[in-house]
Amino acid sequence: MHAVRRGAAAIVGAAESDLGHVADGMSPIDLMAQGTIRALADCGLTLADVDGLFCATTQGRTSAMSLAEYLHKPDAYVDSTIVGGSSFEIHVAHAAAALALGLCSVAVIAYGSTQRSVGRKQASVREVNPYETPFRPFLPASAYALAASRHMHQFGTTRRQLAEVAVAARQWALLNPAAWEKKPLSIEDVLGARMISYPLSVRDCCLVTDGGGAIVMTTTERARDLKQKPVPVLGFGQAITHASITSMPDLTETGARASGDAAYRMAGLGPAEIDVAALYDAFTINTILFLEDLGFCPKGEGGRFVEDGAIAPGGRLAVNTNGGGLSYCHPGMYGLFLLIEAVRQLRGTCGARQVGGANTAMVHGNGGVFSAQASVVLGSMATL
Repeated sequence: MHAVRRGAAAIVGAAESDLGHVADGMSPIDLMAQGTIRALADCGLTLADVDGLFCATTQGRTSAMSLAEYLHKPDAYVDSTIVGGSSFEIHVAHAAAALALGLCSVAVIAYGSTQRSVGRKQASVREVNPYETPFRPFLPASAYALAASRHMHQFGTTRRQLAEVAVAARQWALLNPAAWEKKPLSIEDVLGARMISYPLSVRDCCLVTDGGGAIVMTTTERARDLKQKPVPVLGFGQAITHASITSMPDLTETGARASGDAAYRMAGLGPAEIDVAALYDAFTINTILFLEDLGFCPKGEGGRFVEDGAIAPGGRLAVNTNGGGLSYCHPGMYGLFLLIEAVRQLRGTCGARQVGGANTAMVHGNGGVFSAQASVVLGSMATL
Protein backbone atom coordinates (compact mmCIF):
# COMPACT_ATOMS: atom_id res chain seq x y z
CA MET A 1 0.00 0.00 0.00
CA HIS A 2 2.73 2.48 0.94
CA ALA A 3 4.48 2.07 -2.39
CA VAL A 4 2.10 4.96 -3.13
CA ARG A 5 4.04 8.12 -2.35
CA ARG A 6 2.62 10.68 0.07
CA GLY A 7 1.00 13.47 -1.93
CA ALA A 8 1.54 11.80 -5.34
CA ALA A 9 -2.19 11.88 -6.10
CA ALA A 10 -4.62 14.74 -5.60
CA ILE A 11 -8.35 15.40 -5.66
CA VAL A 12 -9.01 18.03 -8.33
CA GLY A 13 -12.80 18.00 -8.74
CA ALA A 14 -15.69 17.58 -6.32
CA ALA A 15 -19.46 17.95 -6.64
CA GLU A 16 -22.76 16.67 -5.31
CA SER A 17 -25.55 15.42 -7.53
CA ASP A 18 -29.08 16.56 -6.72
CA LEU A 19 -29.77 15.91 -3.02
CA GLY A 20 -32.71 15.47 -0.68
CA HIS A 21 -35.65 14.06 -2.63
CA VAL A 22 -34.68 13.79 -6.28
CA ALA A 23 -36.89 13.90 -9.37
CA ASP A 24 -39.12 10.92 -10.13
CA GLY A 25 -37.43 8.27 -12.24
CA MET A 26 -33.88 9.21 -11.29
CA SER A 27 -31.71 6.14 -10.69
CA PRO A 28 -28.55 5.80 -8.57
CA ILE A 29 -26.52 5.62 -11.81
CA ASP A 30 -28.19 8.84 -13.05
CA LEU A 31 -27.01 10.52 -9.83
CA MET A 32 -23.47 9.10 -10.22
CA ALA A 33 -23.33 10.44 -13.77
CA GLN A 34 -24.75 13.81 -12.74
CA GLY A 35 -22.15 14.10 -9.96
CA THR A 36 -19.39 13.03 -12.37
CA ILE A 37 -20.26 15.67 -14.98
CA ARG A 38 -20.44 18.37 -12.29
CA ALA A 39 -17.14 17.30 -10.70
CA LEU A 40 -15.40 17.29 -14.11
CA ALA A 41 -16.77 20.78 -14.83
CA ASP A 42 -15.49 21.83 -11.40
CA CYS A 43 -11.90 21.02 -12.39
CA GLY A 44 -12.05 21.79 -16.11
CA LEU A 45 -11.68 18.22 -17.35
CA THR A 46 -14.13 16.36 -19.62
CA LEU A 47 -15.51 12.86 -19.84
CA ALA A 48 -13.00 12.17 -22.60
CA ASP A 49 -10.18 12.57 -20.04
CA VAL A 50 -11.59 9.91 -17.66
CA ASP A 51 -10.11 6.41 -17.81
CA GLY A 52 -10.78 5.17 -14.27
CA LEU A 53 -14.19 4.57 -12.65
CA PHE A 54 -14.61 3.78 -8.95
CA CYS A 55 -18.11 3.50 -7.49
CA ALA A 56 -20.43 1.72 -5.07
CA THR A 57 -24.12 1.71 -4.19
CA THR A 58 -26.43 -0.64 -2.29
CA GLN A 59 -28.88 -0.38 -5.19
CA GLY A 60 -26.65 -2.03 -7.76
CA ARG A 61 -24.42 -5.08 -7.32
CA THR A 62 -22.57 -4.32 -10.57
CA SER A 63 -22.48 -0.54 -10.35
CA ALA A 64 -19.09 -0.16 -12.09
CA MET A 65 -20.39 -2.09 -15.08
CA SER A 66 -23.56 0.04 -15.17
CA LEU A 67 -21.61 3.30 -14.85
CA ALA A 68 -19.14 2.28 -17.57
CA GLU A 69 -22.09 1.56 -19.87
CA TYR A 70 -23.84 4.82 -18.99
CA LEU A 71 -20.74 6.96 -19.58
CA HIS A 72 -19.63 4.98 -22.67
CA LYS A 73 -16.34 3.98 -21.06
CA PRO A 74 -15.73 0.38 -22.24
CA ASP A 75 -11.97 0.55 -21.61
CA ALA A 76 -12.00 2.28 -18.21
CA TYR A 77 -10.16 0.76 -15.26
CA VAL A 78 -12.97 -0.10 -12.81
CA ASP A 79 -13.29 -0.81 -9.10
CA SER A 80 -16.58 -1.27 -7.25
CA THR A 81 -15.26 -2.33 -3.85
CA ILE A 82 -18.21 -2.11 -1.45
CA VAL A 83 -17.85 -2.31 2.32
CA GLY A 84 -20.61 0.15 3.21
CA GLY A 85 -20.20 3.86 3.80
CA SER A 86 -16.40 3.80 4.01
CA SER A 87 -16.08 2.37 0.49
CA PHE A 88 -15.18 5.76 -0.97
CA GLU A 89 -12.26 6.39 1.39
CA ILE A 90 -10.97 2.97 0.32
CA HIS A 91 -11.54 4.00 -3.31
CA VAL A 92 -9.26 7.01 -2.72
CA ALA A 93 -6.48 4.64 -1.68
CA HIS A 94 -7.19 2.33 -4.63
CA ALA A 95 -7.32 5.25 -7.09
CA ALA A 96 -4.01 6.63 -5.74
CA ALA A 97 -2.46 3.18 -6.30
CA ALA A 98 -3.97 2.88 -9.80
CA LEU A 99 -2.65 6.33 -10.73
CA ALA A 100 0.81 5.45 -9.38
CA LEU A 101 0.87 2.23 -11.42
CA GLY A 102 -0.37 3.90 -14.60
CA LEU A 103 -3.58 1.83 -14.64
CA CYS A 104 -5.47 5.09 -15.22
CA SER A 105 -4.64 8.78 -15.50
CA VAL A 106 -7.89 10.46 -14.39
CA ALA A 107 -10.07 8.62 -11.87
CA VAL A 108 -13.67 9.37 -10.95
CA ILE A 109 -15.07 8.14 -7.62
CA ALA A 110 -18.88 8.25 -7.71
CA TYR A 111 -21.94 7.40 -5.60
CA GLY A 112 -25.69 7.57 -6.00
CA SER A 113 -28.74 6.54 -3.97
CA THR A 114 -32.48 7.09 -4.19
CA GLN A 115 -33.26 5.54 -0.81
CA ARG A 116 -35.69 8.30 0.23
CA SER A 117 -37.63 8.08 -3.04
CA VAL A 118 -37.88 4.30 -3.25
CA GLY A 119 -37.90 3.50 0.47
CA ARG A 120 -35.01 2.26 2.57
CA LYS A 121 -36.12 -1.39 2.51
CA GLN A 122 -35.99 -1.44 -1.30
CA ALA A 123 -32.75 0.56 -1.43
CA SER A 124 -30.82 -1.69 0.93
CA VAL A 125 -31.89 -5.31 1.31
CA ARG A 126 -30.52 -6.68 4.57
CA GLU A 127 -28.61 -9.93 4.27
CA VAL A 128 -29.70 -12.86 6.42
CA ASN A 129 -27.27 -13.50 9.26
CA PRO A 130 -27.98 -16.90 10.87
CA TYR A 131 -26.59 -15.73 14.23
CA GLU A 132 -28.52 -12.43 14.48
CA THR A 133 -31.54 -12.42 12.15
CA PRO A 134 -33.60 -14.92 14.26
CA PHE A 135 -33.55 -12.35 17.11
CA ARG A 136 -35.04 -9.68 14.79
CA PRO A 137 -32.65 -6.84 15.70
CA PHE A 138 -33.62 -3.34 14.59
CA LEU A 139 -30.59 -2.63 12.43
CA PRO A 140 -28.57 -0.55 12.05
CA ALA A 141 -29.88 1.62 14.91
CA SER A 142 -29.77 -1.05 17.63
CA ALA A 143 -26.19 -1.99 16.74
CA TYR A 144 -25.04 1.58 17.31
CA ALA A 145 -27.23 1.80 20.40
CA LEU A 146 -25.32 -1.17 21.85
CA ALA A 147 -22.06 0.76 21.44
CA ALA A 148 -23.61 3.90 22.95
CA SER A 149 -25.01 1.98 25.95
CA ARG A 150 -21.67 0.30 26.59
CA HIS A 151 -19.81 3.62 26.34
CA MET A 152 -22.25 5.18 28.82
CA HIS A 153 -21.81 2.26 31.23
CA GLN A 154 -18.04 2.11 30.95
CA PHE A 155 -17.11 5.79 30.79
CA GLY A 156 -20.06 7.69 32.23
CA THR A 157 -21.01 9.23 28.89
CA THR A 158 -24.47 10.84 29.01
CA ARG A 159 -27.36 11.27 26.60
CA ARG A 160 -26.81 15.02 26.92
CA GLN A 161 -23.26 14.59 25.59
CA LEU A 162 -24.59 12.56 22.64
CA ALA A 163 -27.08 15.37 22.04
CA GLU A 164 -24.19 17.87 21.83
CA VAL A 165 -23.06 16.05 18.66
CA ALA A 166 -26.47 16.42 17.00
CA VAL A 167 -26.77 20.08 18.00
CA ALA A 168 -23.28 20.91 16.67
CA ALA A 169 -24.08 19.19 13.37
CA ARG A 170 -27.27 21.22 13.04
CA GLN A 171 -25.45 24.49 13.74
CA TRP A 172 -23.03 23.70 10.90
CA ALA A 173 -25.95 22.67 8.64
CA LEU A 174 -27.61 26.05 9.16
CA LEU A 175 -24.52 27.58 7.48
CA ASN A 176 -24.81 25.20 4.48
CA PRO A 177 -27.40 26.11 1.83
CA ALA A 178 -27.39 22.49 0.55
CA ALA A 179 -28.33 20.99 3.94
CA TRP A 180 -31.64 19.15 4.31
CA GLU A 181 -32.36 20.43 7.83
CA LYS A 182 -33.14 24.15 8.07
CA LYS A 183 -34.44 24.51 11.65
CA PRO A 184 -32.39 25.17 14.81
CA LEU A 185 -32.03 22.23 17.20
CA SER A 186 -31.48 22.32 20.99
CA ILE A 187 -30.16 19.76 23.47
CA GLU A 188 -33.69 19.50 24.88
CA ASP A 189 -35.07 18.84 21.38
CA VAL A 190 -32.73 15.87 21.03
CA LEU A 191 -33.40 14.49 24.52
CA GLY A 192 -37.17 14.88 24.09
CA ALA A 193 -37.35 13.36 20.61
CA ARG A 194 -38.96 10.00 19.85
CA MET A 195 -36.82 7.12 21.11
CA ILE A 196 -35.59 4.81 18.33
CA SER A 197 -33.31 2.39 20.18
CA TYR A 198 -32.18 3.38 23.67
CA PRO A 199 -30.19 5.57 24.21
CA LEU A 200 -30.62 6.93 20.66
CA SER A 201 -33.57 9.16 19.85
CA VAL A 202 -34.57 10.01 16.29
CA ARG A 203 -32.32 13.11 16.52
CA ASP A 204 -29.33 10.88 17.36
CA CYS A 205 -29.87 9.10 14.02
CA CYS A 206 -28.86 10.14 10.52
CA LEU A 207 -31.21 11.51 7.88
CA VAL A 208 -32.81 9.38 5.17
CA THR A 209 -32.28 11.27 1.88
CA ASP A 210 -31.52 10.70 -1.77
CA GLY A 211 -28.24 11.94 -3.20
CA GLY A 212 -24.89 11.27 -4.73
CA GLY A 213 -21.84 12.94 -6.17
CA ALA A 214 -18.30 12.43 -7.39
CA ILE A 215 -14.71 13.42 -6.90
CA VAL A 216 -12.00 13.45 -9.58
CA MET A 217 -8.42 12.35 -8.87
CA THR A 218 -5.25 12.57 -10.90
CA THR A 219 -1.51 12.86 -10.27
CA THR A 220 -0.46 15.93 -8.32
CA GLU A 221 1.87 16.82 -11.18
CA ARG A 222 -1.01 17.01 -13.64
CA ALA A 223 -3.25 18.64 -11.05
CA ARG A 224 -1.09 21.77 -10.95
CA ASP A 225 -2.36 22.76 -14.42
CA LEU A 226 -6.08 22.40 -13.66
CA LYS A 227 -8.77 24.89 -12.70
CA GLN A 228 -9.01 24.37 -8.92
CA LYS A 229 -6.46 24.25 -6.11
CA PRO A 230 -5.37 20.58 -5.94
CA VAL A 231 -5.96 18.73 -2.67
CA PRO A 232 -3.15 16.16 -2.27
CA VAL A 233 -3.81 12.78 -0.66
CA LEU A 234 -1.25 12.66 2.14
CA GLY A 235 -2.13 9.36 3.78
CA PHE A 236 -4.68 6.58 4.09
CA GLY A 237 -5.42 3.43 6.05
CA GLN A 238 -8.17 0.88 6.59
CA ALA A 239 -9.28 -1.77 9.09
CA ILE A 240 -12.12 -4.29 8.95
CA THR A 241 -12.64 -5.69 12.43
CA HIS A 242 -15.93 -7.59 11.93
CA ALA A 243 -19.07 -7.72 9.80
CA SER A 244 -21.78 -8.36 12.43
CA ILE A 245 -22.11 -6.24 15.56
CA THR A 246 -22.12 -9.43 17.67
CA SER A 247 -18.56 -10.08 16.45
CA MET A 248 -17.22 -6.59 17.25
CA PRO A 249 -14.15 -7.16 19.46
CA ASP A 250 -14.91 -4.21 21.77
CA LEU A 251 -18.07 -2.09 21.50
CA THR A 252 -16.19 0.99 22.68
CA GLU A 253 -13.21 0.82 20.31
CA THR A 254 -13.38 0.79 16.51
CA GLY A 255 -10.97 -0.01 13.70
CA ALA A 256 -10.53 3.75 13.32
CA ARG A 257 -7.60 3.45 15.72
CA ALA A 258 -5.70 1.25 13.25
CA SER A 259 -6.89 3.01 10.06
CA GLY A 260 -6.15 6.42 11.54
CA ASP A 261 -2.69 5.39 12.74
CA ALA A 262 -1.82 4.16 9.24
CA ALA A 263 -3.10 7.36 7.62
CA TYR A 264 -1.25 9.61 10.08
CA ARG A 265 1.94 7.61 9.64
CA MET A 266 1.86 7.89 5.85
CA ALA A 267 0.99 11.61 6.06
CA GLY A 268 3.69 12.34 8.64
CA LEU A 269 1.11 14.19 10.74
CA GLY A 270 -0.70 13.69 14.03
CA PRO A 271 -4.14 14.63 15.37
CA ALA A 272 -2.84 17.93 16.77
CA GLU A 273 -1.96 19.04 13.23
CA ILE A 274 -5.43 18.42 11.78
CA ASP A 275 -7.49 21.55 11.05
CA VAL A 276 -10.77 19.97 9.92
CA ALA A 277 -12.30 16.60 10.85
CA ALA A 278 -14.88 14.97 8.58
CA LEU A 279 -16.14 12.00 10.59
CA TYR A 280 -18.89 9.61 9.49
CA ASP A 281 -21.78 10.53 11.81
CA ALA A 282 -24.51 8.00 11.02
CA PHE A 283 -25.35 8.21 14.75
CA THR A 284 -24.17 10.58 17.49
CA ILE A 285 -22.09 7.87 19.17
CA ASN A 286 -20.00 7.54 15.99
CA THR A 287 -18.56 11.02 16.30
CA ILE A 288 -17.61 10.43 19.94
CA LEU A 289 -15.91 7.09 19.23
CA PHE A 290 -14.06 8.41 16.18
CA LEU A 291 -12.80 11.49 18.06
CA GLU A 292 -11.30 9.07 20.60
CA ASP A 293 -9.99 6.44 18.20
CA LEU A 294 -8.45 9.02 15.83
CA GLY A 295 -6.54 10.56 18.72
CA PHE A 296 -8.35 13.86 19.21
CA CYS A 297 -9.01 12.93 22.85
CA PRO A 298 -8.27 9.96 25.15
CA LYS A 299 -10.48 6.84 25.15
CA GLY A 300 -13.57 7.46 27.27
CA GLU A 301 -13.23 11.26 27.07
CA GLY A 302 -15.23 11.76 23.86
CA GLY A 303 -18.42 12.74 25.65
CA ARG A 304 -16.67 15.39 27.71
CA PHE A 305 -14.69 16.55 24.66
CA VAL A 306 -17.83 17.57 22.75
CA GLU A 307 -19.47 19.48 25.61
CA ASP A 308 -20.25 23.21 25.44
CA GLY A 309 -20.22 23.44 21.66
CA ALA A 310 -16.62 22.24 21.30
CA ILE A 311 -17.23 20.79 17.82
CA ALA A 312 -19.81 23.39 16.74
CA PRO A 313 -18.95 26.54 14.74
CA GLY A 314 -16.43 28.54 16.79
CA GLY A 315 -15.47 25.50 18.91
CA ARG A 316 -12.06 23.99 19.56
CA LEU A 317 -12.22 21.53 16.62
CA ALA A 318 -14.16 21.93 13.36
CA VAL A 319 -16.07 18.64 12.93
CA ASN A 320 -18.52 17.85 10.11
CA THR A 321 -18.69 21.40 8.82
CA ASN A 322 -21.36 20.62 6.20
CA GLY A 323 -23.84 19.44 8.85
CA GLY A 324 -22.93 15.78 8.52
CA GLY A 325 -25.14 12.77 8.02
CA LEU A 326 -27.19 14.02 10.96
CA SER A 327 -28.33 17.28 9.34
CA TYR A 328 -26.91 17.77 5.80
CA CYS A 329 -27.70 14.56 3.91
CA HIS A 330 -27.41 10.81 4.31
CA PRO A 331 -28.41 8.72 1.30
CA GLY A 332 -27.30 5.46 2.94
CA MET A 333 -23.54 5.42 2.26
CA TYR A 334 -22.20 8.78 3.38
CA GLY A 335 -18.44 8.46 2.88
CA LEU A 336 -18.19 10.36 -0.41
CA PHE A 337 -19.74 13.50 1.09
CA LEU A 338 -17.02 13.61 3.76
CA LEU A 339 -14.42 13.84 0.97
CA ILE A 340 -16.34 16.52 -0.95
CA GLU A 341 -16.62 18.75 2.13
CA ALA A 342 -12.96 18.28 3.13
CA VAL A 343 -11.87 19.24 -0.40
CA ARG A 344 -13.96 22.42 -0.26
CA GLN A 345 -12.59 23.36 3.17
CA LEU A 346 -9.00 22.91 1.98
CA ARG A 347 -9.72 25.02 -1.10
CA GLY A 348 -11.22 27.71 1.12
CA THR A 349 -14.56 27.81 -0.74
CA CYS A 350 -17.06 27.04 2.05
CA GLY A 351 -18.38 30.57 2.57
CA ALA A 352 -20.09 31.09 5.93
CA ARG A 353 -18.87 27.74 7.30
CA GLN A 354 -15.26 28.09 6.13
CA VAL A 355 -12.63 27.17 8.72
CA GLY A 356 -9.94 29.85 8.68
CA GLY A 357 -6.51 28.73 7.47
CA ALA A 358 -7.53 25.08 6.91
CA ASN A 359 -4.54 23.18 5.49
CA THR A 360 -5.16 19.62 6.72
CA ALA A 361 -8.21 17.38 7.05
CA MET A 362 -8.86 13.95 8.54
CA VAL A 363 -11.61 12.24 6.55
CA HIS A 364 -12.93 9.12 8.26
CA GLY A 365 -15.43 6.68 6.76
CA ASN A 366 -17.46 4.00 8.52
CA GLY A 367 -19.03 0.96 6.85
CA GLY A 368 -21.46 -1.64 8.13
CA VAL A 369 -22.06 -1.52 11.88
CA PHE A 370 -18.68 -0.05 12.96
CA SER A 371 -17.29 -2.81 10.73
CA ALA A 372 -15.14 -1.27 7.98
CA GLN A 373 -13.13 1.79 8.93
CA ALA A 374 -11.13 3.87 6.45
CA SER A 375 -9.18 7.06 7.04
CA VAL A 376 -7.77 9.57 4.54
CA VAL A 377 -5.59 12.57 5.40
CA LEU A 378 -5.88 15.38 2.87
CA GLY A 379 -3.85 18.57 2.66
CA SER A 380 -3.44 21.80 0.79
CA MET A 381 -0.51 22.21 -1.62
CA ALA A 382 1.28 23.98 1.25
CA THR A 383 1.61 20.62 3.03
CA LEU A 384 3.77 19.04 0.30
